Amino acid sequence: GGPIGRLRDGDIVEIAIDRDKLAGDVNVVVDDESTEQEPTAAIAAGTRLLAERSPHPKLAADAELHDDSRLWAALQDASGGTWGGCVYDVKQIVRLLDAGRQALGEKSGQG
Repeated sequence: GGPIGRLRDGDIVEIAIDRDKLAGDVNVVVDDESTEQEPTAAIAAGTRLLAERSPHPKLAADAELHDDSRLWAALQDASGGTWGGCVYDVKQIVRLLDAGRQALGEKSGQG
């Protein structure tokens, strides 16, 4: 789980979308006395807050998620995830599979 998986009820979330640049930001904003004067301080404090939190306790994989969806998610994760462009990085996937086989003491082709 990334930062969004660490949100809690009551958190103040700022969403900014730039349609011209096709870019966006999702920020948790800490609104307290230490950040009153500086908006960027509120965002920085929110970033620190999320970094210190564990994932939301109710965050869990769907037990009924289909195998093909789980495989797609694992391949995306191995390839850099959403921020990696949601494209398969075949070299990275093969490298991770080879490292996993080596760690488990298996040879290619065995299963």
